[in-house]
Amino acid sequence: MKYPYTAIPDSAIPQAINPLYQHLLDTYVSETNKVVSTWRIFSDADLGYKPHPKSTDVGGILKHQLLSERRFFGEFLVTPEPPPDQVLPATLAIETACTRLVELALKRLTFFAQQDTPWWMEVVPFFDVKRQRIWVFWRRVLHTAHHRTQLTLYLRLLGKAVPSTYGPTADVSWEGADPTYTVEAAGRK
Repeated sequence: MKYPYTAIPDSAIPQAINPLYQHLLDTYVSETNKVVSTWRIFSDADLGYKPHPKSTDVGGILKHQLLSERRFFGEFLVTPEPPPDQVLPATLAIETACTRLVELALKRLTFFAQQDTPWWMEVVPFFDVKRQRIWVFWRRVLHTAHHRTQLTLYLRLLGKAVPSTYGPTADVSWEGADPTYTVEAAGRK
């Protein structure tokens, strides 16, 4: 699948010292690119938007993404991270948040590429439980996907186009796209 915008090109993905873990780096880049593609649809005027009084506004979700990635990776995976008070951009705007997300991701990629099996399999504290680092990594990817999905709903409610992240959307499709909406499509081999 080709996306109209790529924040981190494939050429910027380092090679993992152990090829078994290359998919971790590739997936982290892919997910970061999907987040940036989603964030870029919003305008700065949308930062205060929230669909319900109990919801977090767009700006709050962007800040949460940046800060919680720093916490997950720094606290639980012990990646080199900036101090928490240096994570957020000086002025929160769509472009500054996207730029900061990419800057932080690129630094983590270099670190992750150097890790091998003993490091990934080590059991570490994760909030009030203990889990393997590889589990914590995947939990972070899922957490990121959750907030990206939350924001795609906000885009729809704002009447904005929803970008393609895993396949076609009501707004984005291409020749050869084959979404699975029917029993027949589900049965293809």
